[in-house]
Amino acid sequence: MTRLAKLLAPVGLVLAATAALPVHAQVEGRMATVDVSRTIIGTTAFQTAYEQVNTTYAEQNNLRRTKVQERQTMLAKFDKNGDKQVDDAEQAAMQKSPDFAKLQTLEQEIQGLTNQVDGARVYAVEQIIMQYSSALQDVTTQEQIKLIIDPGTLLYAPPEADITQKVTAALNVRVPAVGVVPPSGWQPSREGVQLYQEIQQRLAIAAQLQQQQAAQAQQGNPAAPVGR
Repeated sequence: MTRLAKLLAPVGLVLAATAALPVHAQVEGRMATVDVSRTIIGTTAFQTAYEQVNTTYAEQNNLRRTKVQERQTMLAKFDKNGDKQVDDAEQAAMQKSPDFAKLQTLEQEIQGLTNQVDGARVYAVEQIIMQYSSALQDVTTQEQIKLIIDPGTLLYAPPEADITQKVTAALNVRVPAVGVVPPSGWQPSREGVQLYQEIQQRLAIAAQLQQQQAAQAQQGNPAAPVGR
């Protein structure tokens, strides 16, 4: 078990044990909920680190965009039906093309650049999550909380049961900042990658909702029917 897995284990055990409690079980003391990924996203260290990654790895991001565009241009030559996809027949023709080796090289280069940027973000997330158990303990002790429940397993919980923001505040004290350049030989943990993927998914959904709201704001409210 990795160090990160050991640190996350107490939280996971509490959440898993909660799901196994019988309906009639009585727990003395206050119960609360906490959203791990939302806790991390809310920290100053996380938000600053993501901005730093964009700056520190600007060259990699620019080069990746250039290579992605180059790949799309090459793939367009094999898209005979114009559906912006390469089907099986087009794939077979592409593999016989002299450009196929270059396409493979481009794929490897794009993946390598992506791994550098994603690795920096995972590294930042892992540094924050290392203090998660301690920050959670700070809040549960201060608030006299006896049981923490995964919000994903609940049908309902009052807003005051959510201690996510309080754990975020505790993390801000314990981890005011993190680095975004992994040391030589560093490898991301499986748990860190999984948490990073959950965070990315949540950020993507939030960005999509924001775009939809912006589009609706630009369009304005539908005009009311005009009578004769």
